[in-house]
Amino acid sequence: MEHEKIIFFRNFFFRAFIIGVLFAIFYFIVTYALWDTWAAWAAHVFKVDEKALGRLVLMFFVNLRVVLVFFFLVPALAFHWMARKK
Repeated sequence: MEHEKIIFFRNFFFRAFIIGVLFAIFYFIVTYALWDTWAAWAAHVFKVDEKALGRLVLMFFVNLRVVLVFFFLVPALAFHWMARKK
């Protein structure tokens, strides 16, 4: 692979990771700030109690972490390692 392509993909994956982290922080802040409002709404509309909703939200953040780390950060680090090698 050409050195310029390696640099491009490294920068792409690293920037996608940073944007994903920013969105995850935003989701966490909104979830924390509006928990009482939308937990009651979800309980009413979807018939989900707060305990089950908490598990769903926790699984969302766990899956988000896996996607960010393994789909974006790991390829970015691999491309960074490849770019430094040449």
